Amino acid sequence: MSKTTNKFSPEVRDRAVRMVLSHEGDYPSRWAAIVSISGKIGCVPQTLNEWVKKAEVDSGQRAGVPTEVADKLKALERENRELRQANG
Repeated sequence: MSKTTNKFSPEVRDRAVRMVLSHEGDYPSRWAAIVSISGKIGCVPQTLNEWVKKAEVDSGQRAGVPTEVADKLKALERENRELRQANG
């Protein structure tokens, strides 16, 4: 989890991403859709763009490490570090 406070619920994030993906054809570019929609939900465009890219990775539409795999890797690394500290 990020060290910053997350002021947007998962539902708001998901809805904003769906809005971008379903309405990007109504705008001259994806970025234009992101700028418009981010203003409506009260976040900066870069944040919404990151949410969209993450959703595309998680759905297999974009190359990258899915959130589930990244979270599992972090947990295993943390466990490994704790075990090293306990044993040595």
